[in-house]
Amino acid sequence: MSIQTKEMSLKEAVKKFVRPNDHVSIGGFTLNRNPMAAVHEIIRQKINGLHVYAHSNGQGLDELIGAGCVSNLEIAYAGNGRFAPTCICFRRHVLENKIAVEDYTNFQMALRFLAGAMGVPFLPTMSSLGTDIIARWGFDMKMRQKNKKISPKKLVVMENPFSRDENPEKLVLVPAIQPDVTLIHVQQADITGTCRISGLTFADVDQAKAARHVIVTCDELVEPGTLNMQPQCNQLPSFCVDAVVHVPFGAYPTACFGFYDYDAQFLNQYREMAGNDEKFAEYVNTYIKDKNHRQYLEKACGSRLDTIKADPETGYSIRMKRTQ
Repeated sequence: MSIQTKEMSLKEAVKKFVRPNDHVSIGGFTLNRNPMAAVHEIIRQKINGLHVYAHSNGQGLDELIGAGCVSNLEIAYAGNGRFAPTCICFRRHVLENKIAVEDYTNFQMALRFLAGAMGVPFLPTMSSLGTDIIARWGFDMKMRQKNKKISPKKLVVMENPFSRDENPEKLVLVPAIQPDVTLIHVQQADITGTCRISGLTFADVDQAKAARHVIVTCDELVEPGTLNMQPQCNQLPSFCVDAVVHVPFGAYPTACFGFYDYDAQFLNQYREMAGNDEKFAEYVNTYIKDKNHRQYLEKACGSRLDTIKADPETGYSIRMKRTQ
């Protein structure tokens, strides 16, 4: 029986599945497993007007915003830990009204991706009751009516229809997210699209299942059937994935548990390079433009690459100086 391969180059995958003005979901969590190689290819191809969804992303989201690829954003949190408690380009572009942002709680974003994965239009929660998240909407009605992919309402507050009380408790209904494409980075995948994530999965699995198309970059490309020997350890079956790209260190400078840690030295440098639009443009020209991911690694990390490789027992680097 012939095996259908979904392996392709990064350039091919992005060109095929990501288009201007698409609704794009980006996986990872703050400094962990951001799909950086895919993000950089979007920047190289100058794909803009993107409506982005993220749970609690960091470096990948910040670079997309800094490069002018993002017009609208729905998110719970954007930060790079101690290196940038609030992402730098994200903060600047919000303050300068360069992007429109609608914020939700972390749990609400998780529920929205879950609803998309389940194929239901919304899910209920009590999260955000009594907060400004209920009252403050980032997208006005004119924008919602113009773009049919955006939910017509941020959320709906209603009484619990199953309550027996005279004064039923309130519920918050949050709309499902169903992106055009989701980008995630995983530790292992095969050419059919079967994926295995080691460590925390964050919202990546639901983000992938909710999307029309899924691009997966992986650190290790294994032979077909290898991951099927322990199917209980896999997170995504092949039919959920449209493109598989083998990119070692594809999450750098963020961490990929069990393979490598985040690069503290480079993230400190990035904080300075992202300080204003002129510096960020120089960053793109120096590290991303006209380069592939291997060349980016050589430029950004060079001989320090061995210091961020993960210790087999802990899954983290024991050689990196985290206070740098």
